[in-house]
Amino acid sequence: MQEKLKQQTANVTKQKNKKNNNFISGIDKLTSKKEKDINKQKQLKLQNQEEKSTKETSEEIKSRKEHRMKVIVGLGNPTDQYKGTRHNVGYMAIDRIAEANRININQHKFKAMVGSGIIGGSKVLLVKPLTYMNLSGESIRPIMDFYKLDLSDILVIYDDISLEPGMLRLRTKGSAGGHNGMKNIISHLGTQEFVRVRVGIGKKPDRMDLADYVLSRFGKDELPEIKAGCDNAGDAIALILKDSAAAAMNKYN
Repeated sequence: MQEKLKQQTANVTKQKNKKNNNFISGIDKLTSKKEKDINKQKQLKLQNQEEKSTKETSEEIKSRKEHRMKVIVGLGNPTDQYKGTRHNVGYMAIDRIAEANRININQHKFKAMVGSGIIGGSKVLLVKPLTYMNLSGESIRPIMDFYKLDLSDILVIYDDISLEPGMLRLRTKGSAGGHNGMKNIISHLGTQEFVRVRVGIGKKPDRMDLADYVLSRFGKDELPEIKAGCDNAGDAIALILKDSAAAAMNKYN
């Protein structure tokens, strides 16, 4: 009899333990599922935050492009031998721009003398290639690659014999028009589509060699017009940076 009671008691205890184990297992399963759901939510939240932080909106892309550094290049030939010559009017314009905006062109980089500063709220790099005129592209191409710039970030100032001294002509694209410096730049960039500011140096006299003419110096009567043209080139550049090339062309062409 006692043996039978013991057996019954053992069976009851076993059933209770089984129920308890099932109850605990159920709780464990619920807890494990809840933890999985929480972890999944955390992972989704982190993923969304990561995507949000790395994905640029169209406004952010536009803002980044607008605030990217602009490169303003003035073409010419280095050394005192060519200082003040017609072919160096690009250098002259850059010097006037640097002076007006308190930018020091004192760093030797990219086969050029360069100086960085701010013009109209835009960060700029003023550049005077030291490659000599006909190899100007050898200076500009490395700058474009180093700073990962778009063609819209570059502006080139150079001389034009088809314009009267000091007169400006702005374009957003076009051929070199016989200008060897521009030919080289177009060759290195692989395109004609970039902003250029041409400053008139006067037409070549008849019977005078073109090379001799562009390497000659301005007459005293021409200097005021050239200085005014260089100042206007700086103002046109500032307007391009502040507004657009179209606005500058409407005002200065």
